[in-house]
Amino acid sequence: MKSGIRAVGIAESYRGDRRGEGDASTLVAAVVRADRTVDGFAVGTCTVGGTDATGAVRTLLSRLDREDARYVLVSGIAPAWYNVLDLPAIEAAADRPVLSVSFEASEGLEPALEREFSGDTLAERLDTYRRQPDRERVEVNGETTFVRGVGLGDREAREVLRAFTPEGGRPEPVRVARLAARAVDRFRYRPQDGVRSNR
Repeated sequence: MKSGIRAVGIAESYRGDRRGEGDASTLVAAVVRADRTVDGFAVGTCTVGGTDATGAVRTLLSRLDREDARYVLVSGIAPAWYNVLDLPAIEAAADRPVLSVSFEASEGLEPALEREFSGDTLAERLDTYRRQPDRERVEVNGETTFVRGVGLGDREAREVLRAFTPEGGRPEPVRVARLAARAVDRFRYRPQDGVRSNR
């Protein structure tokens, strides 16, 4: 894969010690080339414990307006305390392949969802979660990564992960987006005075 190929990485930052009804998690989209050149950012939020993460990701991609980025790499499948992403819906809106990457073995989210939610709120999350493709295990630089891919085959998904992961196990677009999201989150919520910045 050529070094100038671009991907959008999307990641969140949220301080779990301040979880409350209607609270927001910071989302950042970062455009990164395979040669590690960072080429753009967009910032947004989604609701902690809500169901708006898919829409928030689509808004970030629209805000970026980067048709030259060939792939979208999202960190995880359920940011902001089980705000479950709908990868096929994101792929349809983005009109390019979408990969969800995670880094820990798991039996799946259904037991956690059933423990934390009930009624219609549980049913909605389970319906979204069950529409997602299965996770595939991929070895990258001697480390294990788990990926769900929409709009591309398993072989291409492995090639994308390896092309955008020059070292370690985390793809560079996701790593950069996570670092930026943490910085924005620290700015939005200042522990020294306990208030959010509205800037």
